[in-house]
Amino acid sequence: MSDIAEEKRVLRVRAAEKRRAAHAHDASGEASIQLRDRALAELPIAAGAVVGGYWPMGTEMNVHPLLVALHERGHVIGLPRVRRGQPMTYHRWQPKDRLVSGVFGIGMPDHHTPEVHPDVLLMPLLAFDRRGNRLGYGSGYNDRTVPVLRARKPLLCVGIAYAAQEFEAVPHDTLDQRLDWVVTENGARRVERRRFPWLRRFFNS
Repeated sequence: MSDIAEEKRVLRVRAAEKRRAAHAHDASGEASIQLRDRALAELPIAAGAVVGGYWPMGTEMNVHPLLVALHERGHVIGLPRVRRGQPMTYHRWQPKDRLVSGVFGIGMPDHHTPEVHPDVLLMPLLAFDRRGNRLGYGSGYNDRTVPVLRARKPLLCVGIAYAAQEFEAVPHDTLDQRLDWVVTENGARRVERRRFPWLRRFFNS
C-alpha cells in the first residue's frame, strides 16, 4: 500500500467518527436547515444552472432541504444513477418523485428518468481541507464522474459537510478531484478561485 493510500485509510476512520459524532449531535436536523440557508444566501448559483445533488445515506449531511429549495427557485435538479465501476450519470429529480434502491442501497431515479448535465455538483464527503481537497469513501465514483462532466461543459464542485469534517490537510493524489466551494452549517467558503469567462454565465463571481 502506498503512503498516500495508507494516509487516506487512516483519515477515513477518523473522519467517519467525527461525522458520526456531528450527526448524532444534530438529532433535530437543524444543521441541514442551517446549511440550506447558508447555501442559498452565500453560494452564488445563478438562474439557469443545473444542479446535481445526492440522496443522503447514513451520517451524510442531509442535502434534501437545499435540493427542495433550489427546485422551488426554478433550478433543474439531478440525482446520480450509480453503476459499479462506471462514472455516474445524473437524472432529473423533483420532490414528488419516488426513488429506486441502487448500488449500496443508494436512492436514485429509475432508468426512465431523463438525463441532465450539471453545471454545479453538490458532493458528500468524509473530510475536506481549506485547499479544496476532498476525501471520499475510496470507491472513486466522484473522481471518475467529474472529469466526464467537465469534458462536456464547465462544472463547479461543491462539497457538502458538517463543519466538524474539516481537517488541516487531506492526503490526495493526481486523480483526486478538488472542490471549488465547501458549504457547512456555518457558511459557504470558496476554496479555489478559477477565473474563467464561463463563470459570468452561471455564477455571480
